[in-house]
Amino acid sequence: VQLVESGGGLVQAGGSLRLSCAASGRSFTYYYNMGWFRQGPGKEREFVAATNWQGTNTPYADSVKGRFTISSDKAKNTLYLQMNSLKPEDTAVYYCAAGTDFRTVVRGSPDYWGQGTQVTVSS
Repeated sequence: VQLVESGGGLVQAGGSLRLSCAASGRSFTYYYNMGWFRQGPGKEREFVAATNWQGTNTPYADSVKGRFTISSDKAKNTLYLQMNSLKPEDTAVYYCAAGTDFRTVVRGSPDYWGQGTQVTVSS
C-alpha cells in the first residue's frame, strides 16, 4: 500500500487547509483503518485523528477537537483532513497512516505511513 499526502502549505492563523491522502497498491484498501499524525519542530510524532474503515469511530486529539474533521471517500481510496481555525501550534509535518487494526493505527503503529506534507501556520 502506498500513501501519498497532499494539500499542505503556508496559511495564516485562523485560516483553513484540507489535506488529502491517496491510498493505492492493494484492492482491499477499502477495509483499511486510517489516521492522521503530525510532528512539529523538535517534537515527537503525535496522534491527530483516525477513522475506522466503516467510518463509525472517529477519535480526535483534544488539541484539534472542534477544528479538524477527518473523512474519507472510499470510492476514491482517499482520506481527508479538513483543518479550520488553524493556530501556529498546528505547524507540523502531517502524516497519513493506514492499517488493518484500528487500535494499532490510533496508537501510532500502523502498517503503512505516508511521506508527510508540511503545514505551516503563521501568526
